[in-house]
Order: sequence, then C-alpha cells, then structure tokens
Amino acid sequence: MQSLPAAKPSLISRCTRLLGALTLAAVVAGCAATAPGKTAVRLDDTPRIAVISAFAPELTVLLPQVQQPAKHSINGVEFTTGTLEGKPVVVFLSGISMTNAAMNTQLVLDRFNVSHVVFSGIAGGVNPGLHIGDVTVPAQWGQYMEWLMAREDKPGQYSAPAWMKSELTMPAFGMMHPRPVEVRSAANPKLTKKFWFEADPKMLATARSLQNVGLEHCLAATCLKQRPQLVVGGNGVSGQAFVDNKAFREYAFKTFEANVLDMETAATAMVAHSNGVPYIAFRSLSDLAGGGEGENEMGTFMGLAAANSAKVLRAFLASWK
Repeated sequence: MQSLPAAKPSLISRCTRLLGALTLAAVVAGCAATAPGKTAVRLDDTPRIAVISAFAPELTVLLPQVQQPAKHSINGVEFTTGTLEGKPVVVFLSGISMTNAAMNTQLVLDRFNVSHVVFSGIAGGVNPGLHIGDVTVPAQWGQYMEWLMAREDKPGQYSAPAWMKSELTMPAFGMMHPRPVEVRSAANPKLTKKFWFEADPKMLATARSLQNVGLEHCLAATCLKQRPQLVVGGNGVSGQAFVDNKAFREYAFKTFEANVLDMETAATAMVAHSNGVPYIAFRSLSDLAGGGEGENEMGTFMGLAAANSAKVLRAFLASWK
C-alpha cells in the first residue's frame, strides 16, 4: 500500500479547528432540536391546583370566575393562572380523548408547580339509579378500553392466548376482554399492572362534606324530572369511544359497577398516579350513554351538566384546605 505524504502542521491545526467547530455546531443543533422535550422550564412557581376540562362548553362556565387571570400558551394549549374560590389554580382544556388528556395533564405537571389535579366536566351515565344533571365524584377510575380482541375459534366463540389469561379477570363484551394497564410511578419505578386508579382520600372526604350546593335542574324552558344530586364514591370508567349503546351501558354497569363513563378522566388519573400528584374528578351526567328513551340527550343537557359540575368544583375549592 502506498503511503500518503505527511500533512503540514498548519494544515492539521486548521483541519482540527474546523472539525471541532463542526462537531460543536452539530451538538448545539442536536440540543436545540431536543430542548423542548428535555428542558421544560416552569412558567410559574406558585403551587397551584390544576383544573382541567375536556372541551370548551365545560370551561366557559369556569374561566369567567378566575380572579387575576394570566394567559400562557404551550404547544397550542392555553393555560390560565389565577385564583378560583381563593385557591391558586391553573385552568385549561385537555382536549377530548384519552391521548389528549394524558398528554396535556403531563404538560401542566411539567410546566407549572401543580400540587393537586381536579377534572370537571360532563359524562354519560352508566348506573341506572342516576339521572341527567347528577354530579358524580368516583373514588376510582379505570380504562375499560384497554382490551384484548380475542380470537374467534367458532362463530360467536372466542379464546384468549394462554399466557394472557391470568390478567383477564373481568367478563368480556363479545370478543373484547378488559385488561389492566402497565404503569410505572415515581414511588414505584418497577413495571406493574393496574386497572383502578384511586382518587385522593382527603379530596374525596372534602367532596363528601359538601352540602347544599344547589344543582341546576332547568335549562331555559326545559326542566328535569328529578332534582339532581351529588354522588360521591363508586367507580368511573374511561375510554376512546363516545358510548350511546344500551347493551354496552348495561355491560359497563354490570362489569365495572360504574356510575359514569367518559373519554378522559382515567388517563388523567394514570398520569397523576405516575407523578405522585393527588387527583379527583367531578363529572355531571349530560346523557345516559344509550340508556335514554329516545335520541341521545347530550345536545340538550350538556350546558346544564357542565354548570352543575362547575358548581360542585367551586364548592369543593371553597372548602378545600
């Protein structure tokens, strides 16, 4: 092999400096590209309660009540800091769906000093003993759509893989078997499986102490047959589907003993659990998830339900110590 002529020292020095500059530029560019995900700077150091709603009609009844509001925008999400019933809060929309709820709950925890998480909004009723306008405050939430879609061996007959059967402890809905989710947390970094995510006991105790909230039962000229009530305790479930199906509503009540069903809370509950932040959720029934006599009632009663949920939330904040 023929050897190359030796390079002059000045040329080597210039090449070394150029290589160093190029390397530094590449590192800086790489850091700049990853900085938003790795260097989340807090926008506010005041300890606050995160108040979350899923979509605009739920938030419009709360935002006008926030005192000394200040706006912050992150990834297109508008966060409003201020006080509500004398408590420092950061109020925002998660967006509809489990993914939005998880993503933006984590976002508020990363960018603000959040001491507690509170969700307020509307939901579909599952428990046949509850009615439109009632406000539920479940003691725990589960993700009912973390499913195994089972193999169909024969028409209408399904089987699960043998290695998965031990975690399929709840009845299936046809081929769909509910499963626990895999989760890690700051307190327990070991991967575990969990179905129910418990609301904070102290926050639940405060919710149970609420009296005479005065829930609305009329919207314009339309009034409910029953006076709405506040129900604290029991179960709630969440999933990616808007449910307007009588058979599935009955399945959800029988299988999960759920009072209510929505599309966000269990995702927020899982994020709160993983970060070690206490949470609670207030959900008012805007419809009966397919259990009503006629067309889905949400379009008619979502304003009333959102107002009732907000009323209970504000009473909770006023009582919270």
